[in-house]
Amino acid sequence: MDLLNTLVEKGLRRESPTREEALAVLATSDDELLDVVAAAGKVRRAWFGRRVKLNYLVNLKSGLCPEDCSYCSQRLGSKAEILKYTWLKPEEAAAAASAGVAGGAKRVCLVASGRGPTDRDVERVTKTIAAIKEQNEEVEVCACLGLLSEGQASRLKEAGADAYNHNLNTSEATYGDITTTHTYADRVETVQQAQAAGMSACSGLIAGMGESDEDLVDVVFSLRELDPDSVPVNFLIPFEGTPLAKEWNLTPQRCLRILAMVRFVCPDVEVRLAGGREVHLRSMQPLALHLANSIFLGDYLTSEGQAGKDDLAMIADAGFEVEGADTTTLPEHRRDAAAHGGCGGHGEGGCGPCGGGEPAAVPADGADAPEAVTAGGPRTDLVAVRRRGAGTDLPPNA
Repeated sequence: MDLLNTLVEKGLRRESPTREEALAVLATSDDELLDVVAAAGKVRRAWFGRRVKLNYLVNLKSGLCPEDCSYCSQRLGSKAEILKYTWLKPEEAAAAASAGVAGGAKRVCLVASGRGPTDRDVERVTKTIAAIKEQNEEVEVCACLGLLSEGQASRLKEAGADAYNHNLNTSEATYGDITTTHTYADRVETVQQAQAAGMSACSGLIAGMGESDEDLVDVVFSLRELDPDSVPVNFLIPFEGTPLAKEWNLTPQRCLRILAMVRFVCPDVEVRLAGGREVHLRSMQPLALHLANSIFLGDYLTSEGQAGKDDLAMIADAGFEVEGADTTTLPEHRRDAAAHGGCGGHGEGGCGPCGGGEPAAVPADGADAPEAVTAGGPRTDLVAVRRRGAGTDLPPNA
């Protein structure tokens, strides 16, 4: 396809595709899908080789958020039966982080639900960062605490935070349909504050909320303009008890096309395969490694992920390797522009806590399987609320 050859050439030059070209990637047929993955994979390997960066989420404070983000299980009025707890103690968070590092994670993402941190909250996180780095000196720490107030980004940077995450989530035009308690501009401003303070900025999106192809292209082009180092791509987890519980709009093929489009628009950026990959990509997750160079290990904020050992096996079986702590993720030209930044996304795409619930068992034979499994429809049985790890007495999945 001339389109794919053009996109590969542009990606290798770090040149932006046109909006029309990005839309054309989303409009490709299933017959063309492997060609699309192969083309985007050339761009991914040019900048990141076959390395996969592992990231680990620690949910410092879960649930009871005053914001009304429709996708989030921790939102105001959520009836999702997630874990709810107040701030973890620094030593508890450090123990959780160490489990992720032992599993191969080189970045720990510290997340807390809420509109944004108070100065006291920033002090709590400062102590937590110190406790984590005392045990694992080389680990990268990314904070994700919501909207920042003046001076807070600098305090987090001084405390040792390497990155700050705040996702744009969806296009500016549709943002008000998803959230009303803060604005798209508020989110952009927080990312810019993190960059100005010298932290690596991370900002991404959530696909599957009923948005159009144009909305997806809009938010990805906005992210390119914002220029984070890291772009997490989340796929909506439709939690029961949230306004988007019935939004099952994604197929594995659609997810791969979205990831390919993000890679073409953001060729030299750390593209992170984030929340919802197990639910929507399912057995096609290994193909996504040809597009994304970063994933979360184990569980997310309020949902359970694939077993950590299965993540590692998937990476090895697909012919990729886990990125070592002594390897710099970003290409040299981006490292030299260290004022820009990028952390990781949350499992659910928001800034909130984790959830609980044991995953539903999938029968070994098809006879008693749910209709959705045998008919190839939405895999609602794969949405499992987190009941282990941070905030519980059970060991984490790492």
